Amino acid sequence: MSSRLQNAFVYAVLIVAAALTLYPLLYTNSASFMTNAESASYPPKLLPGGLQWDNYIQVLKQIPVGQFLTNSFLVSGSIMLGQLVTASLAAYAFAYMRFPGKSFLFALFLSTMMIPWEVTIIPNYLTVKSWGWLDSYQGLIVPFLATAFGTFLLRQFFLQLPRELFEAAKIDGCCHLRSFARLVLPLAKPALATLGVYSFLTHWNMYLWPLLVTNGQSMRTVQVGISMLQFEELTYWNVVLAGVVTVLLPSLVLLLLGLKQLVRGMTAGAIKG
Repeated sequence: MSSRLQNAFVYAVLIVAAALTLYPLLYTNSASFMTNAESASYPPKLLPGGLQWDNYIQVLKQIPVGQFLTNSFLVSGSIMLGQLVTASLAAYAFAYMRFPGKSFLFALFLSTMMIPWEVTIIPNYLTVKSWGWLDSYQGLIVPFLATAFGTFLLRQFFLQLPRELFEAAKIDGCCHLRSFARLVLPLAKPALATLGVYSFLTHWNMYLWPLLVTNGQSMRTVQVGISMLQFEELTYWNVVLAGVVTVLLPSLVLLLLGLKQLVRGMTAGAIKG
């Protein structure tokens, strides 16, 4: 009986924690269908009196959501692909290749993870500005194509792969490039999927850097563009939250698709005897 009570208590705590976690998302979705008076009422209403689809129409009229979504998809997708390529190649080199100063270089590489982004943002901005990359996709993408975290993550996964496979491939005459393409990448699908999902969602939600390097409306991403729904004189929070839901839906769909690919990668990456 005590075991049942303990399990019931654990489930009750988990349900409360899940409700607290989901509350902001559920309230945002609910408030996006409210009238302006309902969204501004105190205490706040939990459910709308009716479904005000006009809020979403107002979002489409006030800001070019399609352009912002396209920019965010292009920037986040390019950074994700770039990080997968650079991180996987660097991780393979640190895991399987021998060269002078390997341990020191890897430690130096990891030390960059301890440098706050705020410290490097001004030098990066001045560099991008000197190259004439303001208001361009290059300025939004290039500074993030390499990642120390992704390299560390993939290196640790590569080191767990069975050495016997690489020794057999080396005996058969496989070079490093062929071993990387034929052995490492297929077996590393779980780690690659994890890094891909993390990278895409991280840069989808990026706000400060796009705000600094973009001036024109045509180059803004969704996180910067959605702020255009707020005005100094008056803010209609039902419309703002409708815009937030509009921006949030693609990232949620991509997260679900990414997790599905992650599960497939975990199955496909297994070693068959």
